[in-house]
Amino acid sequence: MPEMPLPSGGGLPEHDFTEHRIATTVVYRGRMLEVREDTVRLPDGNSARREYVVHPGAAVILPLFDDWSVLLERQFRYPVGQHFYELPAGKLEAGEPHLETAKRELLEETGYTAARWARLCTLHPCIGYSDEMVEVYIARGLSFSRRNLDDEEFLETLIVPLDEALEWIRTGRITEVKTQMALFWADRLRSGWPLDEADAAAP
Repeated sequence: MPEMPLPSGGGLPEHDFTEHRIATTVVYRGRMLEVREDTVRLPDGNSARREYVVHPGAAVILPLFDDWSVLLERQFRYPVGQHFYELPAGKLEAGEPHLETAKRELLEETGYTAARWARLCTLHPCIGYSDEMVEVYIARGLSFSRRNLDDEEFLETLIVPLDEALEWIRTGRITEVKTQMALFWADRLRSGWPLDEADAAAP
């Protein structure tokens, strides 16, 4: 097994480090999350325990106006104990496609609908301890309707020029990773990255 990093020009490494599940135990099951402890077989034949969170998956939305300003939210996040500036996002309901989650969350949280949708990328934000997968969408052709927050949801919305939002990342005002990634995508799109608006559904 190689110990030194391989140069990218030589092709991608293809060693198989797959860990195979031997047994699994549900440690905790809540309304949204499940914590499991698995016993796995390692590539060298030994066994180990893996603790991780099972997540239903989520969608994050980059609402982009024609003047390259973005729609952000500000809300309190209890686990960290502080307010955050974020893009609209939400977890999948049972059997719900990612795009439908994105449309639902945009309307519920902000009151906006979008005429044009495109999928930007897939994120695995916490691979060390969770199977969470997030699909990122860009929403354009925005029109305001009426928002419908959940009973336990409290947030405010604001429209911020893209350059200002990027500056907020640099200065530490925006630290939430999904929001950072989507805003960097917006900056690259403005610089000419191609966008396939037909690619709206998750793979």
